[in-house]
Amino acid sequence: MTLPDPALQPEFYTDVPLKRAGAWAIDLLVTVALTLVGLVLTLFISAFFLPLLFAAISVAYRTVMLSRYGATLGMMVMALKWRHLSGRTPDVTTALIYSSTHAVMWTVFPLQIVSIALILLSPYRQGLHDHLLSTTMLHRIAPE
Repeated sequence: MTLPDPALQPEFYTDVPLKRAGAWAIDLLVTVALTLVGLVLTLFISAFFLPLLFAAISVAYRTVMLSRYGATLGMMVMALKWRHLSGRTPDVTTALIYSSTHAVMWTVFPLQIVSIALILLSPYRQGLHDHLLSTTMLHRIAPE
């Protein structure tokens, strides 16, 4: 199976940038909530430990959700699915690399700017980490 061609079937990619932004916001809220649970469970959190806890939970959450369901909770709500450009569902290793790359891009903010520009300008609406892994987001209505 191959993915729909953006030139021939643009409806599979038209709202993807907006939906990716919505999915990101939902996933940010989930990650913050999970981090707060981690804070409650950990009695003595130092200022140094909090960013590491947030990053670890973010990578773990995204890796588990993407490898099991092909989408995070935010992506599911926004009716997005994550696929390789060949159409197949990415494996656990790809999900871990994707999640880790996403976390790294938050520490080097200019990479986020590049990623957003790529999502807006590339035909498959791929972020920087999508380009590196040959993956993309598309509407859940695309053929399986």
